[in-house]
Amino acid sequence: MKALITGVQGFVGKYLADHLLSYGIEVWGTSREDSPLLCLKNGNVKIIKNDLNSEEGILYLLQSIKPDYIFHLAGQSNVKKSWEDKEGTFYANVNKTIFLLDACVRYQRENPNMRLLTVGSSEEYGRVEANELPIKETTPLRPMSPYGASKAAVSMLIQQYHKAHGLNVVHVRPFNHIGPGQSEGFVTTDFAKQVVELENNDSTPTINVGDLSSERDFTDVKDIVRAYHLIITKGILGQVYNVCSEKPISITDILNYFLSFSNKRFKVNIDASKFRPIEFKKYYGSNEVIKEQLGWIPEYSIEKSLKDIYLFLKNN
Repeated sequence: MKALITGVQGFVGKYLADHLLSYGIEVWGTSREDSPLLCLKNGNVKIIKNDLNSEEGILYLLQSIKPDYIFHLAGQSNVKKSWEDKEGTFYANVNKTIFLLDACVRYQRENPNMRLLTVGSSEEYGRVEANELPIKETTPLRPMSPYGASKAAVSMLIQQYHKAHGLNVVHVRPFNHIGPGQSEGFVTTDFAKQVVELENNDSTPTINVGDLSSERDFTDVKDIVRAYHLIITKGILGQVYNVCSEKPISITDILNYFLSFSNKRFKVNIDASKFRPIEFKKYYGSNEVIKEQLGWIPEYSIEKSLKDIYLFLKNN
């Protein structure tokens, strides 16, 4: 079996590639730059330069590699950046996906058993009322950012391509996913980094944080990629799947976990300048569909996930 992962060198892409390699699947990946082999724990990933800017270029890539599974992870994933570059966000997330979908329609004629998985986001749901929690796949889409709108467009496109062209495609909407190696700008990495950097301070160090009152849905990246593999192999074609823990946890609890991992005592300073407009105090999804159809449930506890992040930063 062969798999192609677009955006393989991103945070989730590396974990997904390593997971597939552990199953003996040959993994290829795309990159916008010339890159050497991506060397991972369970093997190597062959990297091909392809910016996904043309249907013909993507079709040539598919015909050359002949993948059985295609995971589309590439795109613009920063919500803040989507406001600064709306056009670029839609081109990266929608136009390039259309090029890929059209190429896959043609490729499927040669390989009828190929399967494509497109990755969306919980940002597609946007504004959700309290009585709509937990968020289900049937919850109306009301995206509140250009990023969320672009991903919502993709989820509609895959259903259209499945019905109009019989394309073997599924779409996932992951909620917050976390793990070692995630970049800064995400709350778990930012908290852990402060703890690790300050715990050798002789005095009682101060951690500066923003609003801690909101509750969010966090899932370990290793559980996320396990879900992607299960969905692309056994999921119902044309369907959308939430991938989430279904367990909201407060940002206060996230911080307290990190503080408990260290022997150091910390002061916590609530910095009002770090506050961002929060539309929802509580936001979490339902994993009922993937659980009932495919038997997937998260295996990593939030404490285990956060401890792994802390130790990764401490040891590196």
